[in-house]
Amino acid sequence: MTEEINPIELDKDPAGEDGTGEEEDSFGFGDDLELNQFDGLPFSSRYYSLLKERKNLPVWRVRCEFEDALVNNQLVVVSGTAKTGRSTQIPQWCAEFCLSARYQHGVVVCTQTSRQQAVDLALHVADEMDVNIGHEVGYSICLETCCSSDTVLRYCTDDVLLREMMSDPFLERYGVIIIDQAHERTVSTDVLLGLLKDILLQRPELRVVVLAVPPFTDKLLSHYSGVPLISLGPPCPAEAVHSSNKDYFYSALRLVLEIHRTKEEGDIVGLFASAEEVHCAHSILQKEGTRLGAELGQMVPLVLSPGQGGLLREPAEGSQRSRRVFLATQQVEDMWWAPESVKFVIDTGVQKRMVYNPRIRANSEVLQTISQCQADVRKQLSGPTGKCFCLYAEESELPAETSPRILESNLTSTVLFLKRMEIGGLGQCDFIDRPDPEGLMQALEELDYLAALDDDGNLSEIGIIMSEIPLDPQMAKALLASCEFDCVSEMLTIAAMLSAPSCFLEPPAGPSHEAAQCYRKFQHPDGDHFTLINIYNAFKRSQREPYVSAERWCQDYLLDHSALKTAEAIRSELIDTLRRIELPISEPSFGTKTNMYNLKRALLAGFFMQIARDVDGSGNYFILTHKHMAQVHPLSGYGAQSHKLGLPEWVVFHEYTLSENNCMRTVSEISPQVFIQMAPLYFFYNLPPSESKDILQDVLDPDGSRRGEDEKTSEAGSDCGVEEPQQPPYDRCVIQ
Repeated sequence: MTEEINPIELDKDPAGEDGTGEEEDSFGFGDDLELNQFDGLPFSSRYYSLLKERKNLPVWRVRCEFEDALVNNQLVVVSGTAKTGRSTQIPQWCAEFCLSARYQHGVVVCTQTSRQQAVDLALHVADEMDVNIGHEVGYSICLETCCSSDTVLRYCTDDVLLREMMSDPFLERYGVIIIDQAHERTVSTDVLLGLLKDILLQRPELRVVVLAVPPFTDKLLSHYSGVPLISLGPPCPAEAVHSSNKDYFYSALRLVLEIHRTKEEGDIVGLFASAEEVHCAHSILQKEGTRLGAELGQMVPLVLSPGQGGLLREPAEGSQRSRRVFLATQQVEDMWWAPESVKFVIDTGVQKRMVYNPRIRANSEVLQTISQCQADVRKQLSGPTGKCFCLYAEESELPAETSPRILESNLTSTVLFLKRMEIGGLGQCDFIDRPDPEGLMQALEELDYLAALDDDGNLSEIGIIMSEIPLDPQMAKALLASCEFDCVSEMLTIAAMLSAPSCFLEPPAGPSHEAAQCYRKFQHPDGDHFTLINIYNAFKRSQREPYVSAERWCQDYLLDHSALKTAEAIRSELIDTLRRIELPISEPSFGTKTNMYNLKRALLAGFFMQIARDVDGSGNYFILTHKHMAQVHPLSGYGAQSHKLGLPEWVVFHEYTLSENNCMRTVSEISPQVFIQMAPLYFFYNLPPSESKDILQDVLDPDGSRRGEDEKTSEAGSDCGVEEPQQPPYDRCVIQ
């Protein structure tokens, strides 16, 4: 490291050591002018005022210790919560470290688990560094990049950095990689931490900084032996008040109202189990707020979500007295800067998580207690002068840390990515917590069914192409099949609409007759996948209407404008990807018989594992892969019209969740003949025995099934049909 530039000099306080600021006015255009070494321009007065605020953050007490550790170690672990300033200050010091080395080894990247958090932090840090966003400081999130060739500090989501490794396996453009919020244990963060261990061996000049909270820092220290730990000091949590409540939801709402009636100053944060609970609480508190006396002041419930900005302004002085009630889930507890006005935190102590079951290839919604790590973070939201009301007994034994998502998620996309990394020269991923072997085997089996693996278990040509497409493997395979069947334009729309948030706005009172009437205009008799195409095409037409805005059109039909704009951006990105890898894009021909038939073939090429049959004609669907029963979701076109149109016997579905009503979402009609044509034969023969499988066997080989009628004890799927087809009524998909 060269010694011409001392990074500590960059932040010398011009106010002098006593911090009185008497010399501040002396800065003008002259010899004493201090220049910003990142852009060469003079510092503004705002830079100096922000610098004073930064120096009061807890993280500044360890600045020298951190800089020494960064110089002398490849990997540094920093322990501290978001309120210590870790996410804004440490990346700036790392940028100064890279500047001191003249960027010989690269620039700085800092990962976040939330898209909005990455944007907020980039804007905040650009302001503190006195540079322009998109120039020296930038961000990259899914579908949006605000960077340039001058960018020396980039915030991005962890999944974006993973995708970057497809073209740069050793991340050679970076000199320092910062993994923030490592304790959140997202799949992408855990994979990054596993791969970086191998990358550090290949690149001795690289520096990695991991930011987390205890007790996950202890696990990091044992995983990466011999690395320094920098602690930002013991936290100062609020006073904790414990109470055991079975009905945590209404107990939390009653507590909000009780606090408001005390007239004590301060805003409230309420942490609930799920987004549904948050919206329900918002609705109830809004109604209750209108009944409160004017002498209590106004109560303003606000919903916090991971998609919104984290920096909330303090109310202006002299404004009407009101109390804000922030309602949130566990997803924002460490992604959100709680305003200084927050004095009360209500922690319900529970969370709802989606846990994937590889045996049935489905997610289940599970109510879990939070971890001790999460409980500690929540207690610090109000600072040392506030109160945290914990709606669980003090002696409750909470899990020490948050359960890693890699143990609870579908690993098919992750395994596809890791197979691609093996091609790039990286070794095995050294996971902190190894994924469940059953989950890994199911992922490999699914990739094999999708023809993504060759006979040796390596990526096939189809698998390599699938890994280039930023979709889950089943949808990527369906999109590839659409290239063969000349229905790419329509499949792009389906993929974009299913990758974006739901475009349907649920009315405040729940699904209603009015919503059904709005959506009926778009419903397609062949199913929900085709209804989504109708909605997207109508949205595009509304953008060309001269007299009605697209936003107003969406409001009229109870559709989410931002979700449709996201789908539009995803579709554009997918088109760019297909062009880059030189795949054909067909002209739109939606509505023709041939196009509908080909679309179903393409869908089944990817989603043949997700078919179901109505066994009694009343909407009780039998899922062939795991023999569970399910119903069509109420918002499905079939759900709304079943009393008039009847329900199809055979369907393909996009998503199935084990919950109170076990619903299938996004359902479309198929025929057994098309399924047999598109599904790999070895997948069909691996299906568990059932009446529905027997029906498909008759379609596959009616003569063979009659010959085997007397041998019912033998397993379905003897090789009688494998040598088929002499008659090719089934033009099998070339990419199987």
